[in-house]
Amino acid sequence: MARLSGIDLPKQKRGAIGLTYIYGIGPTRAKYILDTLGISYDTKVGEWSDDEVVEIRKFLEENYKLEGALRSEVNGNIKRLMDIGCYRGLRHRRGLPARGQRTKTNARTRKGRRRTVAGKKSAPRK
Repeated sequence: MARLSGIDLPKQKRGAIGLTYIYGIGPTRAKYILDTLGISYDTKVGEWSDDEVVEIRKFLEENYKLEGALRSEVNGNIKRLMDIGCYRGLRHRRGLPARGQRTKTNARTRKGRRRTVAGKKSAPRK
C-alpha cells in the first residue's frame, strides 16, 4: 500500500486519481506530478514500485505544503481575516458565504438547517 503524507492511497485507483486523496492535491496537480516523474496516469497505485513511491514522496515533500501544514495555514488565514474584522472575516464569523453568493435562497451548506422563526402569524381576516 502506498502511504504518502500520512494518507493511505487506495490501491485500485489510477495514479492520477489516487494522488487526489491527499489534501492539497487536485487532478491538475496530480497529473503534473506524474508527468514530471515520468509515471503513467493509468498505472494503478497498487502497481507502483517502491522506487516510484519514494520518488513521489520526495517530490511532494520538496515542492508542496500538504495535509496538516496546509490545513493550519488555511485556518490561520481565516482567523487573521476574522481578527482584522474585514468583510470576509465577518462572513466567516457569522457562518455565511464569503464570496458574494445569494443568501435569500440557497446557501444552506454555510447557513445550516432551516430554523423556523416564531411570531410570523398572518393578519386576521375581517
